[in-house]
Amino acid sequence: MKFRPQPPLHKLIPALRAWFNTELGQELLAAEQEMVARLLPTLFGYHLLQLGIDSQICMFDSSPVSHKFIVAPALELGLGQNSIIAANEELPIERNSLDVVLLHHALDFAQSPHQVLREAARVLRPGGHLLVLGFNPLSLWGLCHRIGRHRSDVPWCGHFISQGRLSDWLSLVELAEVKQMTGYFRPPFEGQKWRHRFRGLERFGRHGRSNHGAFILLVARKDVAGMTPIQPEWRRRKLISLPLPEATARGKTCRENR
Repeated sequence: MKFRPQPPLHKLIPALRAWFNTELGQELLAAEQEMVARLLPTLFGYHLLQLGIDSQICMFDSSPVSHKFIVAPALELGLGQNSIIAANEELPIERNSLDVVLLHHALDFAQSPHQVLREAARVLRPGGHLLVLGFNPLSLWGLCHRIGRHRSDVPWCGHFISQGRLSDWLSLVELAEVKQMTGYFRPPFEGQKWRHRFRGLERFGRHGRSNHGAFILLVARKDVAGMTPIQPEWRRRKLISLPLPEATARGKTCRENR
């Protein structure tokens, strides 16, 4: 699959941030956050990483994981203490060290989506979970992506990777797909009046009768045969070896000891 060339992410951020601050962008973001908020409380661990398109968008508030941080592509004012300055394609994180990795449209606007996914799989520990949020090409939004007049503008310039292709990529990086969901079924009309006229599509899709929502959420798990997660050194030190009393009469039956 050939991808439309993308500029570096830090150059797209102003336009992406402006679009997600529109009424349409806020409605889509709210639907994504609602779906992620239902899943994250079921995923446990010590470290969670978010790779996205805007460090100001936080998707992991509902997670019970104690250490949560986000990757920002460039240094800017207002970054939190839990931010790391790095490229999504090259993470300064050890292999097999994270419990949950969340990709928020990181593949849609990456210069190399394959590399972003490989990096996410690399830093994920065996048994850890990957959440991938991206635009759904099999939707009204995907139709606008293909034939719309503003295909060079965000978000329509994104890759819009299909669920089937994502599943193939996940298997190549030794990730097993666990769940696939979709949401926000209204067409991408900028006018709120027109979006409100199609509210019936939202009720129809919420009952699981359609797979054509604006976005896809894929959940995958890293299952690697023959690998056992190693506990951190600080956790092993908490274990105390207690002395065990030796048996005084080995090999004798209870009747012989009387």
